[in-house]
Amino acid sequence: MIRTPLRPLARILKARDTGENPDVIERENIRARHEIMRDKSRMRAEGRLLVLGVFFACAFGVIGVRMGALAASEPHEPRAATTGASITASRADILDRNGKILATNLTTHALYAQPPHMIDKARAARELVAIFPDLDEQKLVRQFTGSRKFIWIRKKISPEQMQAVHDIGDPGLLFGAREMRLYPNGKLAAHIMGGATFGREGVQSAEVIGTAGIEKAYDDYLRDPALDGQPLHLSIDMTVQAATREVLWGGMKLMNAKGASAVLMDAHSGEILSMVSLPDFDPNTRPRVLIEGDASDSPLFNRAVQGVYELGSVFKIFAAAQALEIGLLNPSTMINTKGPLRWGKYRIRDFHNYGAQLSMTDVIVKSSNIGTANVAVKIGVKRQREFLASLGLLKATPVELIEAAGAKPLLPPNWSELSTMTISYGHGLSTSPLHLATAYSSVLNGGTRITPTLLRQNAVGKGARIVSERTSEQLRSILRQVVVRGTASFGEVEGYAVGGKTGTADKPKPSGGYYKDKVVATFASVFPAHDPKYVLVVTLDEPVETSGKKPRRTAGWTAVPVAAEMIRRVAPLLGLRPEVEPLHPTGVTLTSN
Repeated sequence: MIRTPLRPLARILKARDTGENPDVIERENIRARHEIMRDKSRMRAEGRLLVLGVFFACAFGVIGVRMGALAASEPHEPRAATTGASITASRADILDRNGKILATNLTTHALYAQPPHMIDKARAARELVAIFPDLDEQKLVRQFTGSRKFIWIRKKISPEQMQAVHDIGDPGLLFGAREMRLYPNGKLAAHIMGGATFGREGVQSAEVIGTAGIEKAYDDYLRDPALDGQPLHLSIDMTVQAATREVLWGGMKLMNAKGASAVLMDAHSGEILSMVSLPDFDPNTRPRVLIEGDASDSPLFNRAVQGVYELGSVFKIFAAAQALEIGLLNPSTMINTKGPLRWGKYRIRDFHNYGAQLSMTDVIVKSSNIGTANVAVKIGVKRQREFLASLGLLKATPVELIEAAGAKPLLPPNWSELSTMTISYGHGLSTSPLHLATAYSSVLNGGTRITPTLLRQNAVGKGARIVSERTSEQLRSILRQVVVRGTASFGEVEGYAVGGKTGTADKPKPSGGYYKDKVVATFASVFPAHDPKYVLVVTLDEPVETSGKKPRRTAGWTAVPVAAEMIRRVAPLLGLRPEVEPLHPTGVTLTSN
């Protein structure tokens, strides 16, 4: 920049020539120079202020956006980074055969305390007890004032409880997000679901693991991240399950029973459409396991699978099935029923005196122990045992429940001829109601072995042949007669042609022998008998029907009416329409004129 001289020589000389004062020129130049310097300084200051203003505007903008994001986000506690294995909290849903949710996950929070950060520990303890009445205030105060730096207060809390704790306002009470297992149907399929609990857990996550039932049996599948949350589809129909439980609960109360179970099975696929055991429980609040006393007294006990009982006369159909199959007799063959039947020092008797002989059909219809025992003697020990083994009655059921493996049938220590006789009418061999439903399905569905399952089946393959189709048809006809004119007459359901067999067995004493006034009553049924689709087994533990002058405990008075009402309720839900039972063709004799 070229600066203008304060006293330019040319102007000074000119001013002197004209008589002007040269100092005026110098003062004007000084003033002009100062004005230029002033303008430059102002422009420089204005530029700096503009830059500073833009900077502050940007800074406040960033701060404002961050504050808005924090205000809109879910508050959470800071977590320390760890190098350990991460906790996998995700777990797949469980659905029924129609896609209804049986088990799913729910996001919740855990509550914990860090005493060093707490302000008023006594007040916090008092307020927590008001929110969670089962907590001990004095114990909380001792924990808060002790040396511990971390205390679990609640592993799961509701949103309302979380807000109430938040309102306490103590910075030492903190929350951690986690998932919990939720069973929206409550007790409705309790023994099938089993339940879940927390495995490895941290402040911000917890591992959900199965503890019983299908949750335990398929724990690895449900937790497998490679399946990307693919749900597990069961064979259970929750609409049918609800109706079954409602009827069974009412029947148990009406018959004054200690417990009850029901198994409804597809006779061809082995799919279990309903399985109920009473009393039951809510898997959302699974009770503790009994550590003393009889395990069957616990609501956790699954009577349909774990309950191993002598089931009584429902076993008679197996003796008939084997005798018909190997050609020992036909439904009309007369069987010796004269009693008592002696074997050494033992006597086998019938509930009534049925005379000297009954046909094979009437042996089952009237439920003759003597007649069935005589048939079993003809079959023999070896053949009987092999046949019952082919039906799966001598080992634990392969159903997909963790409890099933421990429910093994109780076999006689020495399978003698006497054992063969008593087992033929359901004494001396103890099995579960699920065993019975499986065996009935196998002999009544046309004669092919089925495997019980709680998983929905997309394709059904036929199993090994147990009996011929002709034998299976004869058995269904015999069972139909049991309902029409035999011990299960209360089992008639118009339009559904129910066939079945009753069984009443005295309960064994723990010390040996049998109770005189405690029984297990069972009704095993198939419907429709002429076109078998479903098998239903209803069992009542210690029932007593008291509407008459004397208490009645037999299955015909207790289990049969309950099963009939159950079929009446669930058959339409299964898509079965009432229909007229087809008549069996009769022989026609042609004569000539």
